Amino acid sequence: MHNYTIFDPDQKYIILPIFVSDKNGEEHLLKAILDTGAPTTEFSDEALEFLGFLDRTKHDVELKRGLQTQKYGRITISHMDICSHHIDNLEVFVSHFEKSWGIDALIGLDFFRKFRTTIDYKKGAVITEIFQSEAP
Repeated sequence: MHNYTIFDPDQKYIILPIFVSDKNGEEHLLKAILDTGAPTTEFSDEALEFLGFLDRTKHDVELKRGLQTQKYGRITISHMDICSHHIDNLEVFVSHFEKSWGIDALIGLDFFRKFRTTIDYKKGAVITEIFQSEAP
């Protein structure tokens, strides 16, 4: 079964809605960038603090020149939905994001490895499906 997630192809980035359960299991809508060049999914420290996974953000983290994120830890998110796929216990990087981005997460290749993914710019859609196991 194919899942279609719509995005605005006129934007600079592919911005997707994701749903993430907080520390108490309550689901929240967050904004994420789909990043085909990032090996691992990252969450902003501010989003993780909002979700209750961090007591507080580190204010002494500085972005390196030319970068828009700075990783400084790892955490496991117990449940999230990306492109209508349920993902449990995904280890992500804790990162400090450039404020002007206005996003909560960056979806990396660890997501792509779980699904067959097509980015259709003409339709403005990310099309995903679960890999079917091949019978011997």
